[in-house]
Amino acid sequence: MRWITRLLVLTAFSSLAFGQQSGIKTARTTAEQTAGSYVGFDRNDYPGDAALPVLRKHFSFVGYWLTNPPGGRSNSWVGKRAALRDLGFGFLVLANGKVDAEILRAKKTSGQSAEALGKKDAAIAIAAAEREHFPAGTIVFLDQEEGGRLLPEQADYLFGWTEAVGRSAYKPGGYVSGQAVGDGPGKTITTAQDIREQVSAKHLHPVALWVYDDACPPSNGCMLQPPAFRASGAGPGSVPGSVGTGLLQGAMQDVVVWQYAQSPRRKEITAACSKTYDAAGNCVVSELPAIHLDLNVARTADPSHGR
Repeated sequence: MRWITRLLVLTAFSSLAFGQQSGIKTARTTAEQTAGSYVGFDRNDYPGDAALPVLRKHFSFVGYWLTNPPGGRSNSWVGKRAALRDLGFGFLVLANGKVDAEILRAKKTSGQSAEALGKKDAAIAIAAAEREHFPAGTIVFLDQEEGGRLLPEQADYLFGWTEAVGRSAYKPGGYVSGQAVGDGPGKTITTAQDIREQVSAKHLHPVALWVYDDACPPSNGCMLQPPAFRASGAGPGSVPGSVGTGLLQGAMQDVVVWQYAQSPRRKEITAACSKTYDAAGNCVVSELPAIHLDLNVARTADPSHGR
């Protein structure tokens, strides 16, 4: 999956599971880890039934699409919940959201407001969650593909979506950017921070956040060993108000997942950890070199409570 926002909590792992350009190492750890932290994976395409036992050796939870992923014309995850659950996987449940151009196009062509469009898309996600037999209380994350400060229509769309999900049997979440971008002279903003200010502040229901920040640092790349975080302003690579810092200090309780590695890696921000990826710049487990993964870390083995 591709984003400008994702998040997850840290864990302690004893060895590597992912590719290095000089050779991929095999994991020596189990999926369930210590210190109340767990690693999971997500990808747009279902990896296939045969790959699940291998992936389960390394991962506690998996991203699960309710709708077509970004750019997709079909959804290969449909009907796979039972197989994943029976192997012991937890879930990150998500639905694709509209980018700004699509929101504006809907308003221009049909007169539909951004908030109304968000509610309409929420109804589609709710129906899909019911068909996939996710239990009441499951957190459904809206995949918002654009980051930085939200434009007014983006904030309205997100509010409409999360409010509608919050009024259903499910709980709302957002899959958003945790990377700081310029926001005026001497200022920065992350999408996660902006959502907290623009959406969560007026929301009747708490909005859980799945944040991504794959820059190295704070991420250490395609590793099962957890990323090392620095406190805000504590030297090179620190990110003021960063996801990792807030989680470490317990200041960002709405952030439940952190995505710290993506496939393919973004070369401009992952140079420091490039050797943890394979030669093509993807994140893989040694037994399944053709299956490219994004990596996440969370406080629980079932972040969406989807089991």
